[in-house]
Amino acid sequence: MEGRLADLANQSITLTGFNGLQASVLDSTKILPNGSFVLRYPAGYTGMAILTAGPQQSHVLVLEPGGVKLQGSSLADKTTIRITKGLQNQWFEQYATEHPRREQALSAWYYLQNLYQSDPLFRRHAAPKAAIMQEMARINKEDSSFLATLPAESYIRWYLPYRGLVSSVQTLAQYRTNEIPAAIAAFRAIDFADPKWLTSGIMRDAIEKHVWLIENSAGPLDSVNASIRQSTDLLVSKLKSHPSILSIVTDHLFDYLEDRSLFAAAEYLALSLLSDNGCELGGNLTNKLEAYRRMKRGNIAPDIYFGANTLYPTGSEATNRLSALKSKYKLVLFAAGWCPHCTEMMPQVADKYPGWKQQGVEVVLVSLDENANSFMLFAGSLPFLRTSDFQKWETKAAKDYHVYSTPTMYLLNENQEILLKPNSVAQMDAWVDWVLVKGNK
Repeated sequence: MEGRLADLANQSITLTGFNGLQASVLDSTKILPNGSFVLRYPAGYTGMAILTAGPQQSHVLVLEPGGVKLQGSSLADKTTIRITKGLQNQWFEQYATEHPRREQALSAWYYLQNLYQSDPLFRRHAAPKAAIMQEMARINKEDSSFLATLPAESYIRWYLPYRGLVSSVQTLAQYRTNEIPAAIAAFRAIDFADPKWLTSGIMRDAIEKHVWLIENSAGPLDSVNASIRQSTDLLVSKLKSHPSILSIVTDHLFDYLEDRSLFAAAEYLALSLLSDNGCELGGNLTNKLEAYRRMKRGNIAPDIYFGANTLYPTGSEATNRLSALKSKYKLVLFAAGWCPHCTEMMPQVADKYPGWKQQGVEVVLVSLDENANSFMLFAGSLPFLRTSDFQKWETKAAKDYHVYSTPTMYLLNENQEILLKPNSVAQMDAWVDWVLVKGNK
């Protein structure tokens, strides 16, 4: 790749490509005093990339066989950038310029179409309604006609419809809801086993926008979960014979579902993957999923034995295991001093603890710290029971509970039955208030 950026002399410039969900630097160099530079990318790499020069300057382009040449003033001023070699980049720039304008016009026409269909002042006028539909059809045809002119084997012809799908999600949810079923069907038709996805740079967006569109259009939570289950089944069925891609995609999907608090959908994904003998999964992903199978609500949690490195609250009776704690409810919390989220959370837990204890909730911290000094710095002054064996992820309780991230919490009853897996102190406190203080079930 060759270029000349007149205003960026002597600055560093970097070419970043993609490998699945990860970005990877392909090459970097210093721009010469005359503004010219040369960057290299692997001969077998065909796909999208980002050219960056400084934190505020970037440009998306296609890395294609035969090389790419561009020139301009700077990456910050897109109007100066001109592709002088690379047909796929020229097609991409034309589409990237025209498609958003067509999408904007379509949204305006959809607004008018709804107005002429629903407002009594306008719906009796047939001619404008027909004209609106005709113009919308023309715009859609113009877009598809451009794509049809591109060579069938070109990367950019494959890429542009998916980029358009991903970028249209919020507009569809807000203004063009009648297109949502077709968009969800298009997401479900995606086959991530196609190697072109690995260098697309939109693999992560395609996974997340699919879920986001369902979540924001399917109505009640039960309907959302049902729709995500349908999408999950199709996704897994396509990737069963591609275990490496299956692990990449489902690992991210699982995390995203949890981040969105779509726990029923995350559990369904976990259980469907673990119960399907045809699915090969990586060790870390398997551990995540096992946490749902072994540690789901209603199951009996494993007992935890307290060793020599256990700190008991002042005035409390020492016990040697979790099941011996005399408390109606027990919040088991896995955390560590090396975890920033944990150090932020601990003062919140300590603040809520007196109120929780008054309602019959005891807190047990299983620390994943690696030595006594770290353990004491992190947990020494906390008002509830704290224990550690200094084995970090090899801590027996962490392995028994299939803990794969910190902080992780489980709320148990006096019989060790799992009642809840709180995702925050606020959720735990809301449960105490709703169930224990207000008496709701």
